[in-house]
Amino acid sequence: MTLACALRRAGISFTVFERADALRWVGAGIVVQMNAAVALRRIGLCDAVAAAGASPSDSAILHPSGAPITRLPVQRLQQELGAPLVCLHRARLQSVLLEHAGPEHVRLGRAVTGFQDDGHRVTVTLSDGSTTTGDVLVGADGLRSAVRSGLLGDAPLRYSGYTSWRGIAPEVPSVRPGLVSETWGRGARFGVVPIGSGQVYWFATLNAPPGGQDGPGGARARLQALFAGWHAPIADLLAATPEDAIVRTDIHDRPPVTRWSRGRVTLLGDAAHPMTPNLGQGGCQAIEDAVVLSECLASGDAVEAALTTYEQRRRERANQIVSQSWRLGRMAQLESPIGRFLRDTLFRLMPESLAARGVRDLVRSVS
Repeated sequence: MTLACALRRAGISFTVFERADALRWVGAGIVVQMNAAVALRRIGLCDAVAAAGASPSDSAILHPSGAPITRLPVQRLQQELGAPLVCLHRARLQSVLLEHAGPEHVRLGRAVTGFQDDGHRVTVTLSDGSTTTGDVLVGADGLRSAVRSGLLGDAPLRYSGYTSWRGIAPEVPSVRPGLVSETWGRGARFGVVPIGSGQVYWFATLNAPPGGQDGPGGARARLQALFAGWHAPIADLLAATPEDAIVRTDIHDRPPVTRWSRGRVTLLGDAAHPMTPNLGQGGCQAIEDAVVLSECLASGDAVEAALTTYEQRRRERANQIVSQSWRLGRMAQLESPIGRFLRDTLFRLMPESLAARGVRDLVRSVS
């Protein structure tokens, strides 16, 4: 949808094919990090996205007791870098993007199942049996991308070793306003993200084999047992979340690849470089992809050259973040008492300036 907004702004015609048969208010939360906000500003959308969510003042990693392991002065960094960090419901972000892209450009209930690139045009086959032709095909169809499969071949996903749960709860009194937090325990984590409009996005992870089930008590009961005794507002958020509003997802990514374009076909976001959520950069890197790709397509270069430039501008950065996120997840999910003690001590002793420098570098290096 970000690419659709950017193409419309650039005066390039496009059609979005969406597999869902309706745009429902589904999903959980998303954090538009400052680097993604910088990219959105290039296509005139930063202010609209910021107005749809909440900007925190602080971020912290906590111990299950609630004691801080490390903190990041988010508000100060936003002021210094001149870019917001925005926490919002994923559906609210999609609504903003849809409004600016134009709903008339979206075709629902049709997924791309195959394509043929003859060197001059790309013909795609859709799930309803129809075909359509265009100058460029951008596969933005996620982790299990059909376009990626046709472009790069089938390859197994890489399982992280942990599963996740996500939910949206009404804001409860024990939530500290302005604080985004992630709590690290023994092979488990819990995140709390106020997203505005009286709502809080939360997520949880647990080391587990893939394909697990929550049992007859359901997800909420299992999470309440798993995180019993952890600091507020965790218990309150779980109690306030309806069972049917909790989504469970095993966490996968793919090892980085050296190419994600060929001819008139390219990939974007999770289709190109799916990553674990540990750095909160999956959606943000998709936003960066979209802005850069639109600039390349609007440059006047031939299609193949434009897609090559897009890949060259984006590949190294996105692949580095895939690897960094994978490593951080392994560290955050440690079970060994000694390993956890050393990890927490390392993060506790890390100067705030070092963590802040990482954010600055990420924002200032947006291509």
